[in-house]
Amino acid sequence: MIFLKWVIRPYLYIKYFFQKLTKTGSFGKDQAVYIKTPYENIGNRLKDGLFKYHVKQFHESSCSVATVVSVVNTLLDKQGVLNGLPFTQQDLLEKVKAAHWKERMSDEGDKGRRGLPLQTLYQVVKASLTAYNIPCELVEMVQTTGDAVRSKEVKQVLRHRLEQFEKKGNCLIISHFDQGSFLPELHIPHISPVGGFDPESGKVTLLDVDSTQTYPYQISFDTFYKGVSYNYNFMFRKFGYAEGGYIFIRL
Repeated sequence: MIFLKWVIRPYLYIKYFFQKLTKTGSFGKDQAVYIKTPYENIGNRLKDGLFKYHVKQFHESSCSVATVVSVVNTLLDKQGVLNGLPFTQQDLLEKVKAAHWKERMSDEGDKGRRGLPLQTLYQVVKASLTAYNIPCELVEMVQTTGDAVRSKEVKQVLRHRLEQFEKKGNCLIISHFDQGSFLPELHIPHISPVGGFDPESGKVTLLDVDSTQTYPYQISFDTFYKGVSYNYNFMFRKFGYAEGGYIFIRL
C-alpha cells in the first residue's frame, strides 16, 4: 500500500496532468462520446439484458463485482430462470469463493490486494457461471498485445466477436482495460462489460460500472483495442497486472 501511495499515484497524476496540458491521450481528438438518450430494447436479449441489469461498483476497487453480477443476471434472465429480484453484488460475493474475491473487496484487501488482474477475473467469471448453473459453450481469457505484428490476428478475432455480440446475441465480452485510455481519468486497470458495437462506424459501447460515469459511452475500435492492450509496465506488475485483455463468453 505504501508503494501505491508514494510511487504509483504520483506517477499517474504526473502523466494525467501532462496529457491534459498537451491535449493528448483521452484529452485529444479521439474522445469518448457519451450516450445520453435512454436505451430501447432491440430484441437482442444479451444486449438488452446488460443495459437492464447494469449496476455501478460500490467502491473504487469493486468494478469486477458490478460487471460480473450484471453478466450473471443477464444470462439467468435469458434462460428464464431469474425469479424475483436480480442478484446483488453482495449475493455474488457471498456465493462465489474463488480467488478470495470477497476478501479482495474488503477495505484491507486480500494481503493488501483489492482489484482483479485479468487472470483472476477469468477465475471468478468461470466460478460465477458454475455457481449459478449457467451453461456456456466457451469461456475464454484473451490477453491482448500492443505488438503491431502479433496484434493483427487478435484484433481481427476481437472485431468478429464484437459483431457476433451485436448481430447474433450469442456471446458477450467483459473488457479489462486502462480507463485512462478511454476517459480523462488516471491510467489504472478497470473492468466493464461491452454494451454494443456498430460494425459500420467501428464504435464500441462501454457500459462503464464506474460510479462517476452517469452514461454509457462510445469509443472507436482502435481506441478500444488500445485500452484493452495497455501495458502497465513495472508499476502494476507487482500486483499481477501486465497488459489488459478481455473475457469472452459464448453461449
